[in-house]
Amino acid sequence: MIRIPYLVIALAGALFAAGARAEPPVDVARARQIATQHACFGCHAVDKKLVGPAWRDVAARYAGKPGAAATLVAHIQNGSSGSWGAVPMPPNAISAGDAQTVVQWILAGNKTE
Repeated sequence: MIRIPYLVIALAGALFAAGARAEPPVDVARARQIATQHACFGCHAVDKKLVGPAWRDVAARYAGKPGAAATLVAHIQNGSSGSWGAVPMPPNAISAGDAQTVVQWILAGNKTE
């Protein structure tokens, strides 16, 4: 009988579980379309601060934080203030699914393709 060390089994299980929770690929074209439709680019740019923070800065601040996507979706839908300075972000009439698509794109580094 072959004995497999517990650590190997635990590591294999952790890797399998991590793979099962992997995020689906980002639909860049759709995310950009939604952001354009909802005038997000009027206040945000990918790589520089406009009225609001650059999306690369948002991605860096929220990288690896539990619940980051849900927090950002709530900020988009409900508005927020004080997170990035004195200028408040107004609420946006956007569905949760569309907001999630944009947030997924932002957190993935807002690639253009």
